[in-house]
Amino acid sequence: MERTAIVTDYQISNREWWVERWLELLDSYRFKKRLERARNYAREGNVLSIEFEEGQVLASVQGSEPEPYRVSLCMDRFSDEDWHYVIATLSEKAIFSAQLLAGQMPDHIEQVFIANGLSLFPYTLSDIHARCSCPDKANPCKHIGAVYYQLGDPLQ
Repeated sequence: MERTAIVTDYQISNREWWVERWLELLDSYRFKKRLERARNYAREGNVLSIEFEEGQVLASVQGSEPEPYRVSLCMDRFSDEDWHYVIATLSEKAIFSAQLLAGQMPDHIEQVFIANGLSLFPYTLSDIHARCSCPDKANPCKHIGAVYYQLGDPLQ
């Protein structure tokens, strides 16, 4: 897929819908300056690694200190009962399974979760449990924010 970057406002055409949705969510938060620094960190390659472990995102982000900061992110998990209903709803449309098996995120899959009283995306930053080893007490700090952006669009 060809990607065209417009450097001034971090908009890239031809993004997947879920990337656009995630970035819109981030941009809706009131931490504009902090998230701008976070975007720059992500663009400049300061996110050294991202790993997924038992429902958590664990990342290493290079800051101003010699040792990278450790970032962890997680959200509350859906219960087994929640997944049962989601899977039952997904099974009603074979296209969802086919697209997921092909490595594609179906365009309307979010509606499946909403129909079951769930959300694929957090409503607020407080829905994401985030920690960073840096001395900044603000949440999100620029290191956490850089991971948010890197998760949304690793091809910055």
